[in-house]
Amino acid sequence: MGYESARLSPETNHTIGKVIKMAKRITVAVMGYGVVGSGVCSILADRQEKNTAYAGCDVRLKRILDIRDYPDSLFINLFTKNFDDILEDPEINVVAECIGGTGVAYKFTKALLEKGKSVVTSNKAMVAAHGCEMLEIAKSNGCHYIFEAAVGGGIPIIRTLRNSYACEDIKEIFGILNGTTNYMLTKMRSEGTDYSEALEDARKRGYAEADPTDDVEGYDACRKIAILASLAWNRFVDYRDIAVTGISKVTAADIAIAGATGNVIKLVGRCRMDNGKLYAMVSPVMVREDNPLAGVSESYNSILVNSDNLDNCMFYGRGAGRLPTASAVVSDIVDIASGLRPIYYDWNQDNVAKVEEGDEFYSEFFIYVESDDIAAAEASVKELLRSKVQQTEIKDATLGAKAVAFTTGKMRYRDLKVSLDLLADMPGKGKVRLCMPAVL
Repeated sequence: MGYESARLSPETNHTIGKVIKMAKRITVAVMGYGVVGSGVCSILADRQEKNTAYAGCDVRLKRILDIRDYPDSLFINLFTKNFDDILEDPEINVVAECIGGTGVAYKFTKALLEKGKSVVTSNKAMVAAHGCEMLEIAKSNGCHYIFEAAVGGGIPIIRTLRNSYACEDIKEIFGILNGTTNYMLTKMRSEGTDYSEALEDARKRGYAEADPTDDVEGYDACRKIAILASLAWNRFVDYRDIAVTGISKVTAADIAIAGATGNVIKLVGRCRMDNGKLYAMVSPVMVREDNPLAGVSESYNSILVNSDNLDNCMFYGRGAGRLPTASAVVSDIVDIASGLRPIYYDWNQDNVAKVEEGDEFYSEFFIYVESDDIAAAEASVKELLRSKVQQTEIKDATLGAKAVAFTTGKMRYRDLKVSLDLLADMPGKGKVRLCMPAVL
């Protein structure tokens, strides 16, 4: 199903309600003065003249909600600890939710939308878990709920899917969606560090939280790929239905194997529509060194969209950080100020996409097999997989002495696993040391 064909009904598309269009002033409040929220405030102040010129109306910051005190802030006179100062202020018509999570942010966002105030957010956890509900409330009250900054930080991927892919039949989306894990994998590859050392360094640099679970176990990337899939096929995709494997079990030895076979390990989120069936997963993958994804390093993100007419288009940029993410939030505010029609995707509990089981995902795979009898193990792998396997050169003589590597053609993991489970009982008694999806 194409994106445009299912995206918006004519009735929905022309619902304007209370939406602000070319008003004399857009009055903004920011909830949460953390990394992203403080960046939003700075950009609104520093670029006020430019924002106003683009929007065709005055765009002003009036309130900042935070429970903490910021006595040295330039915005000290705008702070409040009382949510009602925003909710009940008739002048405030757009609110940037930068609190994060699904606790108090959920309560405040729902109340604002019910009041007819538009909300923009960078909160992917909220969008992934409660996007259906928030969009329904926004639609009922004629206001916006938009979330460019929720995926890809400063990469304008959501706006691009909404506009540039309106006439496209999207087939697949995949990419590097988490800056923390990409930084860690880059460090492990370039410096030979192990996982724990890379994580500690990421913490010191501010990339990893005190509790890094969401990042390193792939849950953050999972929420983002669920949002992208929901946008691409205009059916709500529940992130809890997506198979997820993080990088916490990736070792320095795995990184060395990748390098010795001309590959790079990346944490990738993928979704594909195939014959009406949706497949989605998040996992470490082997990426060939000559693939553009292999060169995406440090905390950068990259997203590739495959569609019928545009083929493959790749979007690259800062996937996180104070100003890139804040810029995406401000761009949503300015879009509303300039008269953007409200976007109400057909996400609801009656239009939830079924995600196929993880082991049904169709992909190439990388296999690294160890054995005391390499020739016999090699023959056994080729017998099991027949024409679906191609041997990969191991450039490191030390690693290659008792191992053999292969890449398969596209196949389901379920079928691959059935074959590899037989390997230990075949000539060579091969042991699968490493097996993961591949991007060639």
